[in-house]
Amino acid sequence: MLTTDAETGLPEGAFSGPVEFSQLVRDALALAAARGWRELIISDANFEDWPLRERVVVESLQAWAGQGRKLTLIAHRFDAMPRLHPRFVTWRNQWDHIIECRVCKQVDASEFPSAIWSPAWAMRRLDLARSTGMAGAEPQRRQRLKEALDECLRNSAPGFSATILGL
Repeated sequence: MLTTDAETGLPEGAFSGPVEFSQLVRDALALAAARGWRELIISDANFEDWPLRERVVVESLQAWAGQGRKLTLIAHRFDAMPRLHPRFVTWRNQWDHIIECRVCKQVDASEFPSAIWSPAWAMRRLDLARSTGMAGAEPQRRQRLKEALDECLRNSAPGFSATILGL
């Protein structure tokens, strides 16, 4: 069961289901803005079931964005983003200078890490079909997830350009 740590105020524990997962994403991005987390890594095979289309999510990202911030998105593919998450895409274009989007085809989409990582907190879906997983600030959890994400980054290439250049 997902609870809030009394000391840190961060969500921790197990979460289950798409409703809890989406709320955890909303809460995490709001916390990133409120706490001024400098770095975020968000990873998913395609982000199709993430709440990135929602106004509240983009507002949290807008409040978070600023000088000295860095957001890295890692995906197996980004092709559905413009259609499913137009608000996010518009925001992403505005903040391109702090956002790095990477495509990693070396990891099968079914095995791709679905997660949010920050130096202070991490969340990972372990069962994508049921949207179940774990969240917390434990150093070991953050370190294991960071290692998995770093592996994806080592095997990735730039993707999801902010602008499409044409002749």
